[in-house]
Amino acid sequence: MRILLELPSWLGDAVMASPSIENIINYYPDCKITFLGPIYVLGLYKYHPNKDRLVTLDKTNLSLHNQFRNLGEFDMFISYRSSLRTKMFKYSIRAQKRYQFNKRRFKLGHQVEKYNYFITSITGKVATPGKLKIYLNEKKSITKNELKIIGLNPGAFYGEAKCWPPSYFSSLAELLKDEYSFLIFGSENQYDLNHNIEKDFANYGIKNYENLTGKTTTEELVEQISKLDYFVTGDSGPMHIAASFAIPTISIFGPTIFDETSQWKAQNSVLLKENLSCMPCMKRVCPLGHNNCMKFVTPDKVVKALKGLSRKI
Repeated sequence: MRILLELPSWLGDAVMASPSIENIINYYPDCKITFLGPIYVLGLYKYHPNKDRLVTLDKTNLSLHNQFRNLGEFDMFISYRSSLRTKMFKYSIRAQKRYQFNKRRFKLGHQVEKYNYFITSITGKVATPGKLKIYLNEKKSITKNELKIIGLNPGAFYGEAKCWPPSYFSSLAELLKDEYSFLIFGSENQYDLNHNIEKDFANYGIKNYENLTGKTTTEELVEQISKLDYFVTGDSGPMHIAASFAIPTISIFGPTIFDETSQWKAQNSVLLKENLSCMPCMKRVCPLGHNNCMKFVTPDKVVKALKGLSRKI
């Protein structure tokens, strides 16, 4: 069974698709999968045991038809993208069967469940979604620091409304600097945000940290997150990577719907949120101009939550 699988275009969604992908493999155990998508989500599946190829999707519509036609022949095409572009070009793919996720049809439950309903509609076999599953490079060994490591993830691709105030991250680190070391995560476009946090670290005399902003591929991001003792983040893609490795996590939610995109099956993690009348607004920028849904979750609340967590081995 040869399957062409188009991944979601958001990092977190691509992680949340993993339980349903595992159910595809449970149904077709000998399948070979060609993963299709942006390079930053393909890195999540680089070491998947059923991977045949990784194909970076060219986003220019003029080239998509030829790109799809030249991929070869498949028994099945499965797309997790409910986009007009995929709808237009999926018939360019040489596949006996074609299936595309429909967000209007699969709209109830957690995003993991929505994707799983989609796959069960294809196989006809009811299967519950398991844990998030991202595979590591087994050839690499992971070394541990003397101090426990807290990962700090200040940014979010969706927009600034989802971000915990930058000064709160440095205040949190100042409160915990004698017990922990820190890794700061972020993409290249979050450099200014994280550089300002790094300046605050210097003002607080915090030296036991490393700023990885813009320095990691997706595979390296997965590897670094997998070795953390704790993780502090807003609603983001790296939050779901942490869940796939059962990293005890403090997830801070504000404008987004927590019961749809919170960590899946993360029993040793804590979701912190306020209960304001304006939540969830689902806006990229706070429409009221104050972003209180994030500001009211103060560093002392995060410290208290962290103290209640334990690292599962």
